[in-house]
Amino acid sequence: MVVVTSVICLLPLVFSALVYTALPEQIAIHWNSAGEPDNAVHKAIAAFGLPFLFLAINLYSKMRLLNDPRREGQSQAIRQISIWLIPAASILLVPVTLLMAMGTRVPVVLLGSLLVGLLLVIFGNYLPKSRQNYTIGLKLPWTLNDADNWNKVHRLAGYLWIAGGLGLIAGSFLLRQPLAHIALTVLVVVVLVLVPSVYSYLLYKQESGHVSE
Repeated sequence: MVVVTSVICLLPLVFSALVYTALPEQIAIHWNSAGEPDNAVHKAIAAFGLPFLFLAINLYSKMRLLNDPRREGQSQAIRQISIWLIPAASILLVPVTLLMAMGTRVPVVLLGSLLVGLLLVIFGNYLPKSRQNYTIGLKLPWTLNDADNWNKVHRLAGYLWIAGGLGLIAGSFLLRQPLAHIALTVLVVVVLVLVPSVYSYLLYKQESGHVSE
């Protein structure tokens, strides 16, 4: 599987070679809150370096998944999604980056918000099914030390992530300003991390109180 996903990460190299002569010398790789490019690299780095960057991220993520001493607790669905997420990102993002450099108009901020929303809905659906592990899930001191805490927190997080994802998807179609997309995304992510974390701590304090009694 590692070989297959690694090859897929490098597939955009074919597209890069085909369009290389048509690319401008500098290619944008980052955009600000207004959707305007604010960082660029030489076309060789963007065309041929980005696929290898995705390859490195892919190999690192696979190593983390395989070396998790509690990997049996990983949700198989989330595990499969995680395995294919980086290769899919390489196939999508590298060609889009090059096409934008050649003049194709792409609503970067809107698409980013939409994709984050979709991922939240997908992961939220499977979060409650995961069990304690060190790779996938909300790895807090209280969730890792207490299976009941883990289960309750991930059940709540699953509902929140689905709701947050649906909110981002709706915002992708309703909001007009790129800054509004970014603000909504940041707000949703903060809530989805903060609320389960506080809930986990409160469960821990409640359980500690019962034990001390």
